[in-house]
Amino acid sequence: MMKSNEIESRLVEISVLGDERGLLTVIEENNTVPFDIKRVFYIHGTQEGVRRGFHGHHKTRQALVVVAGSCKVFLDNLTRQTDILLDSPQKILILEPNDWHEMYDFSTDCVLLVLASHLYDPEDYIRDYQLFKEVYSS
Repeated sequence: MMKSNEIESRLVEISVLGDERGLLTVIEENNTVPFDIKRVFYIHGTQEGVRRGFHGHHKTRQALVVVAGSCKVFLDNLTRQTDILLDSPQKILILEPNDWHEMYDFSTDCVLLVLASHLYDPEDYIRDYQLFKEVYSS
């Protein structure tokens, strides 16, 4: 079993290309994002005061990018708890399975893009924090 501190989620700044026509930001699997991308979804229209997430994963890695607006992400891998502000499409949060995560403080125009390493599988989600602690505290 993987220990909670073996893999760290991290915030990555990515390059922006641009000229007089505007800006271009590129995300590539196994380059900018260190895994194969199997699923893409985005969260938008989140009401004020609503928190999302409340889970960890057994295997899925994710890359979170705010393409518009901003939000915060709370991370807990049992050895550290931290809050990350996503407020630029140049920032990608590489989220490892061993991080319990909650997204909150969404701006009204927030669009949070999520790139996932695995297809949706309800068995991959750990939605109970006590179970999450048991899985990752060995």
